[in-house]
Amino acid sequence: MVPKSKQIALWIAWVCIWPASLTLIYFQWPHQFGDDQLAILSFGLIMCIVAFFPLIVNKTPIFFVHGIGFAVFLNYGLFVEILLTQFAILVVLYRVRVGRKDLYRIPLNMLMFLFVSIMSAYVYLLLGGRIGSIYLLRLDELIPIAGYVLTVFISNHILLYAFRRVIFEQKPKLVDKSLWWEFITTIVVLPVGFVLYMMYQDFGIFGIYFVGLPFISISIILMLYHSSNSINYYLQQTSEIGHQLTAELEVNEVIDLFVERVTKLLPVDYTFVYDVVDDDHLQLIRFYDVEQKLDFPEKDQLKKNESISGTAWATNKVVNYHTKKDWKHLKDVYLPLQGESVISFPIERKNKTVAVITLLSQQKRAFEKSQYMILDILKNHFAVALENAKNYEKTKNQSERDQLTDLYNYRFFEDYLEKYFYDMKQAKRTETISLILLDLDRFKSINDTYGHQSGNEILKGLAQLLQQVVCDKGVLARFGGEEFVILLPGYNQLQTLILAETIRNAIERETFTLTQHILEDDCPIEIHVTASIGVATYPDNCEDPYDLIRHADRAMYVGAKQRGRNKVAVYEN
Repeated sequence: MVPKSKQIALWIAWVCIWPASLTLIYFQWPHQFGDDQLAILSFGLIMCIVAFFPLIVNKTPIFFVHGIGFAVFLNYGLFVEILLTQFAILVVLYRVRVGRKDLYRIPLNMLMFLFVSIMSAYVYLLLGGRIGSIYLLRLDELIPIAGYVLTVFISNHILLYAFRRVIFEQKPKLVDKSLWWEFITTIVVLPVGFVLYMMYQDFGIFGIYFVGLPFISISIILMLYHSSNSINYYLQQTSEIGHQLTAELEVNEVIDLFVERVTKLLPVDYTFVYDVVDDDHLQLIRFYDVEQKLDFPEKDQLKKNESISGTAWATNKVVNYHTKKDWKHLKDVYLPLQGESVISFPIERKNKTVAVITLLSQQKRAFEKSQYMILDILKNHFAVALENAKNYEKTKNQSERDQLTDLYNYRFFEDYLEKYFYDMKQAKRTETISLILLDLDRFKSINDTYGHQSGNEILKGLAQLLQQVVCDKGVLARFGGEEFVILLPGYNQLQTLILAETIRNAIERETFTLTQHILEDDCPIEIHVTASIGVATYPDNCEDPYDLIRHADRAMYVGAKQRGRNKVAVYEN
């Protein structure tokens, strides 16, 4: 959004520059009108029709009036060319539906094209060009024409680049897609403009329409060609996104990938991803601001029929609005004030809405019909990918987790430990790593006395206790039977001993309630258990990840078990 101060400055600049420039040009530059008012009106009519079919490339309208303007310039001089070009600009701005908030684009575009016209005419005259009868075959007349064409192309692009940086505070690329389209259309259109000039010289007004109508056809063909190219590009990107979503991804990765690609593909400024929670409300789980200026919304829950996203969920249909005034009647809407175009669509799987995605743009009428089709394809890809991700997470969780305690299992822990050491060596970093291995004391007698179901109750209770003590300090896993292991990256030996002693005390003080024991009395009973703990540290005690496990195991048996149990022991070389 352009600041108000800059908008006012543009209008002031236009008032000061535009009338003065036209007056000066009228009196200082060579021009001729004669009795050709009808011809001038015919040129103007063709220019307005051509201006009604612009290409929109990178949010910038490209239209082809320069060719006709060139013919007008060669016939009548700079003043008439400027008048007709400026009027054609108003037609373009009307065609792209500039709203009240964007009225500053009128002085901006009129000044830009005024400068382009003046600079091109200057170069033409400096290179020896003449207004009136010229012949293309003469070298001294070909050079000024080439200079005019190059000046139109270069000055238009440089001014557009400068305005984007200064007025819109953007960081555009100097060479982008719009530059190539500008170059192609300039190469095609300006020579046709010269042919228009020659035909008018030989055939009068009939020559204007004889070439002007094909000129209009060229504009329409280029517009359709660009539209076809855009659709092909969208379909290619859609296929690419769909392929990426088929990879083995977790749910969060699917959501992040979808949001990232859609915001790059479409003119989206804000993205809201809602999850349907128990068919009761929508929970906002992702918010993405392209400019990264807004925080995560405070209002992160919606009911059915509440706001745009709630309406899409309730109706199970795509909801879209072209301008802000179309959706301002909705109550309790948490959408950025600068938003205009919005589209919200439900994500369905097995005839049930599982999520809602809402895309918001600061532009009015930002989304084209072809983009609605692309979104319809993408949301189906997303729905399938989301279900696959949930199944993948479930399968992965089953392969990595111990079914009894829901801790990581032995296989996962060994793979994790090996990969951690490998990554550390690849990065050539030195890091202290410690490992705690604990084993419940006399667990076999507990199973024999109270039964294996009671043993399982103790193991589950111990797993919960360890999770509370360890938290995010390290990686906790059930190593097998009644053994548990904790990997502690960044922990030295002293820190690990302190944590191990904390764990030992917590286990000793904990009361475990057994409800599935095999005793004759069915009432729950409470028992206490103890654990022997071994500690080893890298690189103090070993050089290999498996040595870390083996040394912690030796410390536990030799230093704790054989010395009376319920102790913490560190590995000694």
